[in-house]
Amino acid sequence: MQKDHLSVAVIGAGMAGRAHAYGYRQAAALFDADFPPVRLAAIADVNEALGQDTARRYGFETAYSDWTRVAEDPTIDAVSIVVGNALHLPVAQGLLEAGKHVLCEKPLAGNLEAARAMVQLERDYGSRTDSQGRPLVTSVGYTVRRMPALNAIKQKIATGAFGPVTNFMSSYLCDYACDPMAPMSWRYKGGPGSGALGDLGSHVIDTGEFINGPVVAVRGAFMDTLITERHIPAEAVVGHGHTEVLAETEPVENEDFLTFTCTFANGAIGTYTISRVAFGTPNAQTYHVVGPGAQASFDITKPAEFMYDDAHADSDTRGQRRVLIGDETPLYRNSCAMDAPGVGWNYNDNFAIQARAFLEQVSGTSGTVPRGASFEDGLHTMQIIRAVTESAQRHGAEVLVD
Repeated sequence: MQKDHLSVAVIGAGMAGRAHAYGYRQAAALFDADFPPVRLAAIADVNEALGQDTARRYGFETAYSDWTRVAEDPTIDAVSIVVGNALHLPVAQGLLEAGKHVLCEKPLAGNLEAARAMVQLERDYGSRTDSQGRPLVTSVGYTVRRMPALNAIKQKIATGAFGPVTNFMSSYLCDYACDPMAPMSWRYKGGPGSGALGDLGSHVIDTGEFINGPVVAVRGAFMDTLITERHIPAEAVVGHGHTEVLAETEPVENEDFLTFTCTFANGAIGTYTISRVAFGTPNAQTYHVVGPGAQASFDITKPAEFMYDDAHADSDTRGQRRVLIGDETPLYRNSCAMDAPGVGWNYNDNFAIQARAFLEQVSGTSGTVPRGASFEDGLHTMQIIRAVTESAQRHGAEVLVD
């Protein structure tokens, strides 16, 4: 194998695993900078048929039923971990010990203790190199911060157009858990904070910090579980899919929905509403940023546009106006096959940009894509999740974030 190639693998062939596989397939096609060829080496999943199907769909050479085969393969350089949260730590440790670069799906780990252990891995292995002498890279998959429209809003904030940001409102509503017959899976295990808050909230929390800086305190948290028992599946469950279930049930260990407020380092007050039992919303993320000089909003179901208003328009045409992303929007130019304004943009494109950012960092290629989040960043998100959980347990009391 040529040294200028990057060989990649994905551990986990479910819904998000397929998105990572797609991202690696597209990574070399994005943007203008010279970039090494990407070899699509392997998919690993305990569900062998699923792994083989994902490998076939996205052009990977082989599929393994055991992730350790990826760690043992000396030709593989970089690996995505896209399995249940509780498995992130042992898989990351095995890959780093084998000299692989690691991109881990969010949230970073199944609990705060495991997240701290992963940060220690990042520190321990950050000074080591792979077989080609490249420093080992560890990163966390926060895809939403890659969306061009959100980057355009962040850019406007940086120019001072908003004045100080006073309010930030965000919601993440999904309906995958509405059906009481939806089978038990790892998503319903892990204790308070690991349900809708960890699964969905980790995205919007990170995006809020991407726009406003760190969360310093949370308060007013409330969380609850609507469906407290789930039937055991009769066969493997993929993503949010349904399957035949047994009569036997198990208790749901984490929350279905929640709300909380927070204070960001820039002084903005954040308000969050998150649910996996919100009927009719398969994947509804919204963001609204308000200040005395401007306001902007973004709906992830309309990823190629955002709404914006400021005092520059004449009074007879003032109001929220629709802005289509285009060549002047950060991260948009050459990010997809047809990047003409008005053509559109897709949530899947986030994964291609994420893969490109990760592989640029691995290869040392200079480009236009900012680096991804570190394990340290992932730990910070989990510290916020812990603070929200504690606030809910203390009837909404204010909790400072470590």
